[in-house]
Amino acid sequence: MIEKLLPAGVACAEAFTDVAESLMYPEEAAEVAKAVEKRRREFGTARHCARRAMAELGVAPAPVLPGERREPIWPAGVVGSMTHCAGYRAAALALAEGMHSIGIDAEPHAPLPDGVLGAIARDEELPRLAKLAAAEPSVHWDRMLFCAKESVYKAWFPLARRWLGFEEASVTLESTGDFHAELLVPGPRVDGVELRGFTGRWLVEADLLITAICLPVARRPA
Repeated sequence: MIEKLLPAGVACAEAFTDVAESLMYPEEAAEVAKAVEKRRREFGTARHCARRAMAELGVAPAPVLPGERREPIWPAGVVGSMTHCAGYRAAALALAEGMHSIGIDAEPHAPLPDGVLGAIARDEELPRLAKLAAAEPSVHWDRMLFCAKESVYKAWFPLARRWLGFEEASVTLESTGDFHAELLVPGPRVDGVELRGFTGRWLVEADLLITAICLPVARRPA
């Protein structure tokens, strides 16, 4: 499914059931040795997806360990993102020579738990959600907003190396399957200019919400 959201040059893999924990690298298994079985399985399966994507890119398989903010540390020359939720795991990777960053997220297609929307939505985002809900009530737009903001953070962190709060990006979801995120804090310089936002895509399929952001390297004139 997720390949529908990704441009050429981005390799991806997804899974709807978990693989054996034995497929983890020893370094990965050590990271989750004290975790509950559910956590170990989602951790390992997401990384199995990442190695399938590495193979598609022609990159040698390697362990994917978590960094300071639990972000995945990719092999040199690779950028990417992973996600997992109930019944779904996925990874999307690209060569750094063509892509600055990737952010993907998946969520169950269900309303957010009580109280969560108020914690993640800005004032101007709420009427946008209400308008979308009136036009297309079959989509859980509150969860879609959360999913999009998770993708924003995953795309942001490898570039900025600092936290980005839910309130620090204003997201506009479009019924066309696109979304736009305006950064409300200073962004890092990318391709020589300050990063001011992201554009992403979303879909609803198989009782899942999936969002993806890919920030390509600007092509310089020949």
